[in-house]
Amino acid sequence: MPAHAPDTTPEDTAPGPAAAPSDTAGLLGRERAHLAASRAALRAMREDVEALDIRDVTANWVNAVVLQAQIDDRIKALADLTHTPLFFGRLDYLHAPGADLAEGAGGEQFYIGRRHVHDADGDPMVIDWRAPVSQPFYRASKADPQDIALRRRFGYTGGEITAYEDEHLSDPAEAAGVSKLLQQEIERPRVGPMRDIVATIQPEQDEIVRSGLSGSVCVQGGPGTGKTAVGLHRVAYLLYAHRERLARTGTLVIGPNRSFLHYIEQVLPALGELEVQQATVDDLVAREGLEVRGSDPAETAVVKGDARMAEVLRRAVRSHVTAPVEPLMVVRGSRRWRVPAYELEEIVTELQNRDIRYGAAREALPQRIAHAVLVRMEQAGEAPDDRVQDAVARNAAVKAAVKAVWPLVEPAKLVLRLLSDPEILAEHAEGVLTEEEQKLLLWPKPFRSVRSAKWSAADLVLIDEAADLVERTHSLGHVVVDEAQDLSPMQYRAVGRRCTTGSATVLGDLAQGTTPWATRSWEEALGHLGKPEAVLEELTAGFRVPREVIAYASRLLPAIAPGLTAVSSVRETPGSLTVTESAPDDLIPDVIAACRSSLAHEGSTGLIAADARIPALAAALTAAGLPYLSPGEETTAESRLTLVPASLAKGLEYDYVVLDEPAAIVSAEPDDRTGLRRLYVSLTRAVSGLTVLHAAPLPAALT
Repeated sequence: MPAHAPDTTPEDTAPGPAAAPSDTAGLLGRERAHLAASRAALRAMREDVEALDIRDVTANWVNAVVLQAQIDDRIKALADLTHTPLFFGRLDYLHAPGADLAEGAGGEQFYIGRRHVHDADGDPMVIDWRAPVSQPFYRASKADPQDIALRRRFGYTGGEITAYEDEHLSDPAEAAGVSKLLQQEIERPRVGPMRDIVATIQPEQDEIVRSGLSGSVCVQGGPGTGKTAVGLHRVAYLLYAHRERLARTGTLVIGPNRSFLHYIEQVLPALGELEVQQATVDDLVAREGLEVRGSDPAETAVVKGDARMAEVLRRAVRSHVTAPVEPLMVVRGSRRWRVPAYELEEIVTELQNRDIRYGAAREALPQRIAHAVLVRMEQAGEAPDDRVQDAVARNAAVKAAVKAVWPLVEPAKLVLRLLSDPEILAEHAEGVLTEEEQKLLLWPKPFRSVRSAKWSAADLVLIDEAADLVERTHSLGHVVVDEAQDLSPMQYRAVGRRCTTGSATVLGDLAQGTTPWATRSWEEALGHLGKPEAVLEELTAGFRVPREVIAYASRLLPAIAPGLTAVSSVRETPGSLTVTESAPDDLIPDVIAACRSSLAHEGSTGLIAADARIPALAAALTAAGLPYLSPGEETTAESRLTLVPASLAKGLEYDYVVLDEPAAIVSAEPDDRTGLRRLYVSLTRAVSGLTVLHAAPLPAALT
């Protein structure tokens, strides 16, 4: 697999007559010319959209606003990011794709990039990486060339082509090799937010990315396997393949916290996708007027997050329905129509047995009662129509009966009563929760109103469940949930409600579950999500974390995730791991020195420590004259050091990581297993180098 740069002189290895060795510069010149022409074509495409005059094609101002918004989005999608390569590869087919091979049709050449670009005649200059014709760029191999004569990868510096690398997949004389340009792209220093990986998607990742919209997928992936990038690129692919459908139904990416969402927020726009919503689970269940002002002890949060709470809430909602005890008298003009109590009870029981939403049944009840009245009218010789039935349904006596039998339920008030009144809770939790679990749920001091209550994050999930029992939650076309191993069963249910008629991509790593209610197995999690049929995929090849670092962190796996396959990193980086013991008084000065040493290298540096140690480290960094960022703040060439509490490290990555006092990270958690999982997360944030400094003994599982 020859790699070529301007100062080398290999032959032009494209199909056709071989170029002279001195033609390398000429070949690079032609590829650069195609890049320049493609950028010009993209600019022309954008200018064509900007020049559109919609004054004569919109019937009213509403249409004009909607159309203009669509045009503005299209202009943004056609933006030319000068430091982002417009194309990163080229495919030369032996035959025209789709042609009858017996006809001997000549091959075609395609440049593969982040978006489609065409010239003034409509001929493609760059093919979208998601197009079917682009798929062999990711999946073709010497063993399965897929009719590809040449796969060319391009190397860039500052947005300009500076090198290329060729693979003659259909040439049996050329041996398979490892792409140096691919490796360089994977190892490129990380400054700024997360970037896309369209140039480096691996075959096993591409299979997940291109899986269909109708099915749900769960991806178990250890640190550095690219599961987050796979999930985001799957969204981009689905929007490409099913744009009209997802434009109607919507797409959502759910992350663990705001810092994480800020870190990944530029990936989809860089691929031309601007309409995907991003949120945390807390955002999903947020309700107007209800503020999270409280927190739960771990044991209480575990009970509130248990799936059994759904049954407690279902009972509480249904308990509002009472059997009618009085007949109903409806007066219309000079006539009176009587519906006996037993018939009303039959109507109510039938609605209950249908097991439809509480609110939908309440809306149906007056129409059912009105129908019973119309039957009597017809028996008396009258000929009522639908208008009469609607009028009867709105009759004051019918309204009063509905209010008495099937009253309105406010979800927040219902949860407030459950958490405040031991008798009400005991009534609905009997046989579901133990007495000890019920005691954990009850507030020490009940709150007077919904607005004065100090709701916890877990409480709002309960309210969301109750709200869905009353009225169906709107479903989206596709939902991606990352770091899913940290969700409770009730949180899974909340996410699942957002994709009951759509599909889901679930991303996570069981070894990184750092909540007391963390997922025990993906089968259990997918059941709570409502997607038990989801296909489980496992990524075990690591591309980000150096082999020495991931091997060190994997010592913890037997203690935190027995039976889970350790990540096998493809990156061997000698000297990437340093573990140093310091005297207690020297630890913080040594940490500061390690940060200085890491900053001497290109790329970003993360200083990760137990949350309780962050203030002392912040003061030491300030005293040492080392400016630092907080998680979520964008690193720049001038500000490359981020001070990271261990609780926020998940999902983030830095070129170099300095890890302060592992024992403090473990002891900060409610139990050893959770603490060791938090440490596992912290140890695996480094892309190029990890320095571990400790004064206390290292956890036994690590040594």
